[in-house]
Amino acid sequence: MSVLTRDEAQTRARLLDVQHYEIGLDLTHGDETFDSRTVIRFTVRGDHEATDTFVELKPAELRSATLDGEPLDPETLEENRLPLKGLATGEHELRIDATMRYSRTGEGMHRFTDPTDGETYVYTQLFMEDVQRVFAAFDQPDLKAVFDLTVTAPDGWSVLANGITTHQGDGTWHAATTPPISTYLVAVAAGPWHSVRTEHRGLPFGIHCRRSLAPHLDADAEEIFEITRQCYDRYHEKFEEPYPFDSYDQAFVPEFNAGAMENPGLVTFRDEFVYRSAVTDTERQTRAMVIAHEMAHMWFGDLVTLRWWDDIWLNESFAEYMGYQTLTEATRFTDTWTDFAVARKTWGYDADQRPSTHPVAPEAVDDTASALLNFDGISYAKGASALRQLVAWLGEKDFLAGINTHFTRHRFGNATLADFIDSLAGATERDVHAWADTWLRTTGVDTLTPHLTQAADGTCTLTVEHDGSRPHRIAVGLYDHHLPDNGDLTLRERLDLDIPQTTPHPLGKRPALLVLNDQDLTYAKVRFDPDSFETVRHALSGLPDPLTRAVVWNALRDVVRDGRLPATAYLETVRTHLPHETDLALVEGVLAFASTHVADRYLAPDQRPAALSTLTAVCRDLIRRTEDGTHPGLRLIAVRRLIDAAAHPDTIAAWFADGTIPGGPELDPELRWRILGRLAVLGAVDETAIAEELDRDPSATGQEGAARCRAALPDPEAKRRAWEAMFTTDDLSNYLFTATAQGFWQPEQAELTEEYVDRFWTDAPALAARRGPAIAAEAGRWAFPRYAVHADTVRRGEQCLREADLIPALHRRLVDELDDMARALRIREA
Repeated sequence: MSVLTRDEAQTRARLLDVQHYEIGLDLTHGDETFDSRTVIRFTVRGDHEATDTFVELKPAELRSATLDGEPLDPETLEENRLPLKGLATGEHELRIDATMRYSRTGEGMHRFTDPTDGETYVYTQLFMEDVQRVFAAFDQPDLKAVFDLTVTAPDGWSVLANGITTHQGDGTWHAATTPPISTYLVAVAAGPWHSVRTEHRGLPFGIHCRRSLAPHLDADAEEIFEITRQCYDRYHEKFEEPYPFDSYDQAFVPEFNAGAMENPGLVTFRDEFVYRSAVTDTERQTRAMVIAHEMAHMWFGDLVTLRWWDDIWLNESFAEYMGYQTLTEATRFTDTWTDFAVARKTWGYDADQRPSTHPVAPEAVDDTASALLNFDGISYAKGASALRQLVAWLGEKDFLAGINTHFTRHRFGNATLADFIDSLAGATERDVHAWADTWLRTTGVDTLTPHLTQAADGTCTLTVEHDGSRPHRIAVGLYDHHLPDNGDLTLRERLDLDIPQTTPHPLGKRPALLVLNDQDLTYAKVRFDPDSFETVRHALSGLPDPLTRAVVWNALRDVVRDGRLPATAYLETVRTHLPHETDLALVEGVLAFASTHVADRYLAPDQRPAALSTLTAVCRDLIRRTEDGTHPGLRLIAVRRLIDAAAHPDTIAAWFADGTIPGGPELDPELRWRILGRLAVLGAVDETAIAEELDRDPSATGQEGAARCRAALPDPEAKRRAWEAMFTTDDLSNYLFTATAQGFWQPEQAELTEEYVDRFWTDAPALAARRGPAIAAEAGRWAFPRYAVHADTVRRGEQCLREADLIPALHRRLVDELDDMARALRIREA
């Protein structure tokens, strides 16, 4: 398949002005294909005699194509491009009639049949270059147009789209004409949806899900609507431009590859956000943040859209920052930045220290395949962190003034980084262009290290060693012991400091603990002076503010990853302080790093049993703390992590048999599959038990749980079947592929899976070439032999990178995974 290059897009944008698409989709032709008819009206600019261009399309069959009434030869379609030759200046009309294939990989028009009730649903995910899987298009973000959409659907289905849809009889639905939007933002979702509707400030709101999830959506409908209303109102306080579309629908769709997608008027979410099992309040906060993030995109991305994919951050970083900030300001979730610190920012730090790092705003992204790789922790978490630092430096008033200027200048158009910086510059006296160069055009993580100099009178001064190039405005927290003999700490003072620092800063009496970047306003690794580090080891849980504790836990995480603190010492700190932690995001984030990184990869196999024992002890302490029922979220996290860390089956097998945990909770489907998965790894269940549980829960989530359990069985035949399902048959949907891969590799089964380590380097490239970037990314992430932490694995992987013909999505994943493995080896050696 040909990928669109930046140069080609720029050339076509100079040549064409696209006014209108008329799209007709017929979804009544069976399980494999649907009909797609497209009429595109466009104008060729200039005064040349004739010119050539192309339109993109990936059909199962191109039945006919006409340009200005004259037929085009379908045989001229090469890969995904239909040539349009000899175009004269002026108006043109292109008509395309094609048969298209449904997808099982979450790309294009994804089709899903619910195993619970047999109902079928389809939805589009047209991001980047997957429009071509659904209708013909000049597929680039700066060729915006108006869209009219008609969909013919089976009886009993309803159809959702970017605008309000009306049923015209005989299964035909028409969507209201859109304002000018980019091709990748067109959206359709069709099926027998369960819908809940309301209205807010004159605008129709709707939420939608599969019928089998209806009771769970109904239970949370008011919470979802409340968050939606609160964010909508807050954005209207911040933004002068009103919401620019005619309705706001949120569809929770099955087997969705991303967290959500910001289609104007029809946001699609992965339907795991419709909770059918118990969740923590932090998980509810995450759902709320995604709602806030996607609504921010209605302005950042949909109203004003990037011109080319090098400005992805103009979409994602802004929506990420606005999502967290608006949630804090407008909803009951007032402590979202703690969750950002431990659950999102670390994603950015990790990505920024790999060979694949890139600037938040890269100066040149050559083509769409390269651009797809940049949807990562840098474009989201690092970019949002940079914006948070910008607001701290610029002030929110000037920041919002610049944003509103940007909306006014580029309403329903396209804009670049330079356009945005110009808008900001007009609202402030500060040198925003210099800020952008140092923050958005550079890579890597700065490191800040404090040095305290004590005078004869006992007072001290602070200087900060700055390893890096960016300016930082930070808060410095000075903490003293509350009482000499207890571990509680009190905040003496919080200083504002600009880095690079020009002169030493007087502190008075030496603090027991000095925390750089207190409140986490900048993006940098921070270290401790020796006395502060000792205080951290003994009194971390005594810090009064969860966001300060998050900064400290992240600093400890960094020194482990940098080989400056033994992984066992990190676990000792976890054992000492986590049983006293009250913030759910911190408990989950610290336990996740301690288990999936420290225990599973950073420690040698002979050290892992002791690490699991430590994690089990921490979880048991947390469970004992929550026996009074006052902290159900904390208890749920502890129960989940205890299951994952179980080295012996007895306790969790008893829980499974009883259907409950002493003192609660009762085992809901998520906990039952979690226990069964761990028992499968430990060889304490067989195929019969998995089949019985699948009979009990035949849902889509149950199917994934069963696939995960079957792949986890410590049996050569089970491993062979799982490997063939992933790499040979191509029958697995994206979600079932991921579930199988998650079960396959286990730290306890290194000898059993050893033969597959070498097979991965030949089977994964072939799979990626056949099934495309979505499956390639999942294969590179979940099917990668991540627990075979050996120098030979790294050597063989690097050989694969050099010699195999890898599509970009797999190449990027392998670069990242191999770098993470090399880091794990260095940590073990240190």
